Amino acid sequence: MTYLDRRSLLAASAGLLAAGPSFAKSGEFKFPKDFLWGAATSGHQVEGNNVNSDMWLIEHVKGSPFKEPSRDAVDHYHLFEQDIALLARLGLNSFRFSLEWARIEPARGEFSAAEMNHYVQVAQACLKHGVKPVVTYNHYAVPVWFAANGGFENPESADLFARFCEYATAAMGPYIAVAATFNEPQLGYVLKWMLPDFVLASFPQMMAEAAKVTASDRFASIQFGNQDKMLPNLLAAHKKGYEAIKAGPGDFPVGVTMAFHDVQAVGEGSRAGELINQCYGPWLEAARASDFVGVQNYSRIRVDAKGPMHPEEGVELTQMGEEFWPEALEASIRYAYAETQKPVYVTENGVATEDDTRRVEFINRAVKGVANCLKDGVPVKSYLHWSLIDNFEWVGGYGPKFGLIAVDRTTQKRTVKPSAVRLGQIAKANRI
Repeated sequence: MTYLDRRSLLAASAGLLAAGPSFAKSGEFKFPKDFLWGAATSGHQVEGNNVNSDMWLIEHVKGSPFKEPSRDAVDHYHLFEQDIALLARLGLNSFRFSLEWARIEPARGEFSAAEMNHYVQVAQACLKHGVKPVVTYNHYAVPVWFAANGGFENPESADLFARFCEYATAAMGPYIAVAATFNEPQLGYVLKWMLPDFVLASFPQMMAEAAKVTASDRFASIQFGNQDKMLPNLLAAHKKGYEAIKAGPGDFPVGVTMAFHDVQAVGEGSRAGELINQCYGPWLEAARASDFVGVQNYSRIRVDAKGPMHPEEGVELTQMGEEFWPEALEASIRYAYAETQKPVYVTENGVATEDDTRRVEFINRAVKGVANCLKDGVPVKSYLHWSLIDNFEWVGGYGPKFGLIAVDRTTQKRTVKPSAVRLGQIAKANRI
């Protein structure tokens, strides 16, 4: 069955070319020959029916903050070949996806060769279409049995994660181009700074409800567990996971991705330094001992003496309530490199909007920021847009639209947006 016809791609191209002079070929900057242009996804957000994961359980517990369950998502689990082929047709040369630990090890110590082979097939599909696989070993979701064992609050979690990394790398290693142990492992600290107290107060209640359902003493998810208890174990898990991956087959860089904001201090007594130290400090140190740092950025934060400030009245906001500020990516890249002196992979950057003309504008300005960094000698290796396809955005459900490609979730038909064509134009020209 075909889910995208040729007319969809041509229509998107025609709409883009009619949009005006912002798409003129400037020839201002030529990117390195081996630069990775691509798009990102995560398993739980696109595959569907990740029923053995903690996130699936949390979506369904009493009082869940999730607006809706993930259900079939966009059925990427079955449609990955078509999605990767479409990505390649657009002119992109890399695809970031995650391994769902809950599928591969649905019960403690019980590994599924069939599910492992599924991800091998995803990587092989990438290579078949001339696309480099960028693999994330953990993108938030963990097996229910792991979360019900205390998750990363439990000191044995690092060894359990390393065992998973060892098993997965034995199968995946020969196909991987770039790998990350964790996706944004410090996001919980960012949320503590950004979310209202009443929302944060719901996290322990949610974990208690999940513990009740699983008859466990302590249930902990990466985003919603006790961040101070998890931090040392997550850092140990990254280190041991890194070592396990490097010891396996293949020869590719391994790093960790982080959630970065362009943090801007405002006025006397600004708490910007305190925020930076808590949210970034330990993981920047971990990145220094890795092969690269992954930068994931969407906006800026202005911080005064009270903490993060609300966006100024009248500024353009995204569907996530953040300021439309593509320039934040350049600032985040420069900061990450200054702190780590490691190559920078932009593993996520994008905007939640129904208006795709704004996504086109966002891409143009963000990519120019990447070019500025390269001009100044910052070793930026990739620009991977979040996301390839409109997907399940965690507590926001299917409301926020980040994708380069739209999906009719009744038929699972894919429709290319003009922003996808624009990014493909940049990628094929390898210049901005």
